[in-house]
Amino acid sequence: MDYLRLEPHLEPFGLYCGIVLTESGAPITHVYFPTEGIVSVLVELENETPMEIAFIGNEGMVGTSLLLGGLGAPAPLRRSVVQVPGQAYRMRAEILFAEFARGGKLCHWLLRFTQALITQVAQIAACARHHELEAQVCCWLLHRLDRLASDDLHVTHKEIASLLGVRREGVTQVACNLQEAGLIRYARGYLEVLDRVGIERRACECVHVIQKEYARLLGA
Repeated sequence: MDYLRLEPHLEPFGLYCGIVLTESGAPITHVYFPTEGIVSVLVELENETPMEIAFIGNEGMVGTSLLLGGLGAPAPLRRSVVQVPGQAYRMRAEILFAEFARGGKLCHWLLRFTQALITQVAQIAACARHHELEAQVCCWLLHRLDRLASDDLHVTHKEIASLLGVRREGVTQVACNLQEAGLIRYARGYLEVLDRVGIERRACECVHVIQKEYARLLGA
């Protein structure tokens, strides 16, 4: 019943790499439900490269701050940018907010997804503070694989370093180590994971903490 009521308001939307879906400080006009692709949630600091604090795939929605701030409220100090292209459905913010206020199944799911997203943000912050770079890169790869239909990514060392908030040289060294171990194949912005189990062994516990929380709250 909820879906039938909302279906007329769902608009197919192409997720092209680099598109900004929500902007820091600007009111949210639409929310987005990705069916494929990945959206990065970035925090921008003065004179610093934007750093990724969360990522959203087909398990969630872009624009959850609407639920907490209400219609017309400015988005928090972060922006949502398409990192891996794909497809989504979008909906006008006022339609989603009215449905949320009904307190039905969608409201219940959105609250659970928001809780999972908060856990993800907190775990990524802790990981960046306490864990070795190789473990962080392996976690980053596994999170991407969980949200994609293939084992390959079109990404450069510079892009990974920027999203993690670390030096490119460090990521390059990690990638060389993983390639020499036969875990990945990398060439000119193309990265393929050859041995997911091996990557999991080098990742820290953060990837499993996030996976378990998403499974507990969303069943995915």
